[in-house]
Amino acid sequence: MTTVGIIVEYNPLHNGHEYHFEQSKKISNADAVIAVMSGNFLQRGEPSIVNKWARTEMALHMGADLVIELPVIYSSQPAEWFAFGAISALDATGIVDHLCFGSESGELEILQTLAKKLKEEPVRFGVEVKQQLKKGINYPAAYTSAIQKILPFEKSEHMDLSQPNNTLGLHYLIAIERLNSSIQPLTITRQKAGYHQQEVTDQRIASATAIRKLIFEKQNQSYFSQYMPNYTYEVLQREFQSGRGPIDWECLKDQLLYKLLSITPTECSHYFEVTEGLENRLKQTLPELHSDSSFSVTKLLDLLKTKRYTRTKLQRTLLRILLNHYKTDITIDKLKKGTPYLRVLGFSDKGQHLLKKMKKTSKVPIITKVNKNHTSLLEMDIRATSIYSLSYQNPSAKEMFQDYYQPPLILKQ
Repeated sequence: MTTVGIIVEYNPLHNGHEYHFEQSKKISNADAVIAVMSGNFLQRGEPSIVNKWARTEMALHMGADLVIELPVIYSSQPAEWFAFGAISALDATGIVDHLCFGSESGELEILQTLAKKLKEEPVRFGVEVKQQLKKGINYPAAYTSAIQKILPFEKSEHMDLSQPNNTLGLHYLIAIERLNSSIQPLTITRQKAGYHQQEVTDQRIASATAIRKLIFEKQNQSYFSQYMPNYTYEVLQREFQSGRGPIDWECLKDQLLYKLLSITPTECSHYFEVTEGLENRLKQTLPELHSDSSFSVTKLLDLLKTKRYTRTKLQRTLLRILLNHYKTDITIDKLKKGTPYLRVLGFSDKGQHLLKKMKKTSKVPIITKVNKNHTSLLEMDIRATSIYSLSYQNPSAKEMFQDYYQPPLILKQ
């Protein structure tokens, strides 16, 4: 049985994701699909619009056979560690033959050449990125500039690494190289809507960013429903009506404000992602909100943002503070070990056969039921679920500790 792996967030799952899913199966000639999906907090440092189980349900309806959670230690990281965590999970299954990812370029050969070069010169590259950052430019621009300076071969000039899917794709390939994985990569060109594109320009395809914008602007629901499969729309409607969505940073603003007000700059400096005096900027900026009638995460981010500190960097920083992630919890040595377990969120009939096979091939423990004897990294996932549940209109105790009570979703096909 040929198996293709995909790395997803589904925030929410839309028609473009369906296209990627179908093409992934087609070009890999795969019989089964394993999806590694971020939990309740995502790569750009944001909470997901609905919880991980609702998004797992969408993935299973689409046809995914097995959905595995990307631990929160990786899911809210910059591209390098997000990619490494996800690839390490796919590799750990022992049964994934291919990885298929979307990219703006669709140029796998160029990305593979870059990946091999960067694997060989990680220290020099890191130094060059820091030098570029000192010039006051943002990280994506510094990253692209560093690559073009260190790897001045002709084709690299035509690879725009400021485009998020190109960058993620490159890091997927670097992770495959570093892990010496046998997974064979494939890529398809992203269609019709850019990753960050906020405007709708097509009748069927819109970015998740644009769809979330429509949802939060509370425009006609039948309007945004055309950009997603019926099952996504039905799951979203159920979650929204139950008070479990739509979720964004403002739904957690009270919890975040409490944390920010209750810690000193020194205490703040111990959180992961708080670097280069950012703890002082955070504490000094809070009183500047006095002209507004109420606290808003959006307003705080607007005040904090500089050329050096991008909105995404700041969101990740606030998230680490909210989730109590200290620098001692997330170290390079821990990240380099890869995903230490495979937490199963859902599976199909075919996925059940994959799980039986993985019992013999998996390099790490497979978790289908969370008990009270768990690792510190799994504890971080459980805590993240509890804090995420505080964004609901009326969270129950069971929802706060849903990781203990919720078995994997099973979809009979």
